Amino acid sequence: MPELPDLQVFSRNLNKHFAGKKLEKIKLLNSKRIKDTPSALKKALEGSKLKQVFRSGKELRFEFSNGHALGLHLMLHGNLYLFDGKNSNKHTMVEFYFTGGKGLAVTDWQGMANVKLDPQDKQGVDALSKELNLRYLREVLQTKAIIKNVLTDQDVIRGIGNAYADEILWTAGISPFAKGNEIPPSKIKDLLKAVRSVLLNAEKQILKKDPERITGEMRDFLVIHNSRKKESPTGAKILTKTIGGRKTYYTEEQQVFDQE
Repeated sequence: MPELPDLQVFSRNLNKHFAGKKLEKIKLLNSKRIKDTPSALKKALEGSKLKQVFRSGKELRFEFSNGHALGLHLMLHGNLYLFDGKNSNKHTMVEFYFTGGKGLAVTDWQGMANVKLDPQDKQGVDALSKELNLRYLREVLQTKAIIKNVLTDQDVIRGIGNAYADEILWTAGISPFAKGNEIPPSKIKDLLKAVRSVLLNAEKQILKKDPERITGEMRDFLVIHNSRKKESPTGAKILTKTIGGRKTYYTEEQQVFDQE
């Protein structure tokens, strides 16, 4: 699933292709996960100019000049593809046709990608926003929940998923199994710093390797959440544990903070 750095790059490149262009037609080929009717989407969006594409948490937002917005969540297997004139991509769920003949296809072989008209954001603050500050982190960490679950809860912090949570926690030196209310103030500061540094560096890495990217996830530069790596940059063995269906990567360098 694309996470915050991927979506930052996608939105940047989608703006280059489509910002300022009129949406001539939107076509739903698979509405399995789409609650809005085709007629509602057409009425709200067709004929309006796309002002901008931006990231909101782990979703993309297409903001139109008439005040409407379309939210897009790619889920696990959703992808975006450009096409000229006619779309030939398999497993297409939604097609967007813009002025000039260029279009955008949303595909998902599982049919789980979702678009929603005028979506509401989750309650959490965005991982790159100013609202994610030391005071906020101290407040949300007053919990017995493990820190990995706190970081990936979109009602607490929006934008961080499984892979980047592991990278952030290794960088901060905190075990993914540490209890939130046991993490000392000095380590909360390290965590806040790690959130921003890891996410922004990942965006730079993606842009460096594939500056025109609009789909998929790039993970080969990750230092901990990486199945091809056996040791951390400092030589510790990388361990894995599956919790709640998600594989967590970590090392024994990271402090647990789980005192009873």
